[in-house]
Order: sequence, then structure tokens, then C-alpha cells
Amino acid sequence: MEGVLLSRERSKGIVGIFILVTVLFFIFIIFAFYTVSQLKESTSMGEGLLDKSKNSPIAVISIENEIMESKKTIEMLLAAEKEKDIKAIILRIDSPGGAVAPTQEIYEEVKRIDQVKPIYASFGTVAASGGYYIGAACRKIWANAGTLTGSIGVIMQMADLSELFKWAKYKSETIKAGRYKDIGNPARPMTDEERMYLNNLLAGTHKQFMDDISAIRKDRLKKDITELAQGQIFHGTEAKEFGLVDEIGSLWAAGRSIHKDLKLKGEFGLRFIKPQRKKFSLSDFLQEGEDALSLIKTKLEPKTAPAYKFQM
Repeated sequence: MEGVLLSRERSKGIVGIFILVTVLFFIFIIFAFYTVSQLKESTSMGEGLLDKSKNSPIAVISIENEIMESKKTIEMLLAAEKEKDIKAIILRIDSPGGAVAPTQEIYEEVKRIDQVKPIYASFGTVAASGGYYIGAACRKIWANAGTLTGSIGVIMQMADLSELFKWAKYKSETIKAGRYKDIGNPARPMTDEERMYLNNLLAGTHKQFMDDISAIRKDRLKKDITELAQGQIFHGTEAKEFGLVDEIGSLWAAGRSIHKDLKLKGEFGLRFIKPQRKKFSLSDFLQEGEDALSLIKTKLEPKTAPAYKFQM
């Protein structure tokens, strides 16, 4: 009888532990969902303080932080293009740059839409590299006097940890097909041939960057683009002197000027466009938790692939 009671108590204990683990797991999933959602959500500057009248003919689309994808920005651009009541678009850019391809995708879409509906740029704290690249596609650029502007260039960074691995007695073995496949492998120094190959790759992308800026701003630049595109950062006033921006002024100053120049009807106002938020569903909940677990796993796992970053 005593053995049966002990068995029952042990079973209750196991069930209790299982329930506790399950509850903790769901708490973790909820926390992960909230954290990832907060990281993904884009908020508009000055929400609750600016005029967001539905009748405002000037739309504002924010491009913030590092540019690693183009989908959300292009979706907002397309929404503003289709809305008949919107007569002009301002890109509020506050970005240090980012990945090359999504930056170029946004640049091309801005150029296309500008032929149908005028697009302007307003620079915030920083509009550098890819952030400036996108701004250059607009028909007119406003920057604050202290806006960090420019940094026209392309960069790739990697680490040579071979001496550290040697000291730690860590031996890495790579099996590859194609002699350039493991460029940037931190377990060995880069060869001269590989360095030349990457230099040529970056030079080609740098030329694309300069050509795209020149295509729109050539007549406004006060110096040759190659002289301005050596990675320098200018404050807004310098950028205006060199023809990289057109006017010194805030988002509000840009909006009022556009409202006046286009002779828009009604009082001045700005309509902020945000990325569309999906309705909550169980599948989204589980996916967010899976994304969070995957992110944690990625951060904890050792990197075996070449570690380099190619961006503008």
C-alpha cells in the first residue's frame, strides 16, 4: 500500500513538473512573440503630434535604421502611388545604409513613381551610404544643418582569425568546389588573388552607386562625383555646398514648401503611411516563437561559413 502511495506521489510530481515546464514554455513563446514584434514594428516619427489628416495630400514614408530588405518600403510607395488623394510623397530617411540589392530596388521604384507622382526626400539624423543613395533618386532633397550626409562608398569587412585559431589549437577544414567559394574564411589569411577579386567587385558596385547619383544630380553637383564619393561624411550645410542636397530645413519645412510649390488645396498637413500590420493568428504566434528560437540558435551556434558583410 505504501508503495502505491509513493508511486502516486511520484506521478503527481512528474505531472506537476510537466505542467510547470509547459507553462514556462508558453511564457517564453509569448515573450518571444512580443520581443520580435517590437523589433519588427516600424513607428512613425512624432506620432500623436503631427497632422495625420486623411485628406492631407502629402504622404510621408519613413526609411529608418539599416536597410536590409525592400518589400515594406516598396509596398508603402505603391500604396501612396495608387491613392488618388495623395499628390506628393516625402521619403523621411534616417538610415546609415545597408545591403546593396534592396537599396537599389527602392531607388529604382522611387525613380519610376516620381515620373507619375513627385517624390521628395527629407533627411533626419543620418542619411549615409544606401540612405543617401535612395534620397538621390528623389527630385529634391532637404537636410537639417547637422544631418550626417554622404558616405558614398561600398564596404566589405571580414576577420582573419587564423593566428587566434592557431593559438587555441583549433583546426578548421574546408571542402569546396570553386577556388573563390570560401573567400573570407576566418581560419586562413586572404590570398592576393582573392583580395584583387573583391576589390574589383566593390569597385564595380561603387561605380553603380556613383552612376546612379550622377544620373539625377549631375547638373547640381559642385564637384566631380568621384571626389565626393570617397566615403566622406558631410554635415547638411556642407552637403548643400557640394550639391548633394538642395535645401536646409526640417521635414515640416520641406512639407510646407512642397505644399506651396504644388499649389495644393487646403491646409498644410502630413499623412504618415505605415507598413500594413497583419491580423493576429495562431500561426503567426507560433511562427514568431519559431523565429525567436531560430534567432537565439543562430546567435549561439559557431559560424563555419565565411564571415563577411557587403553593403553600402
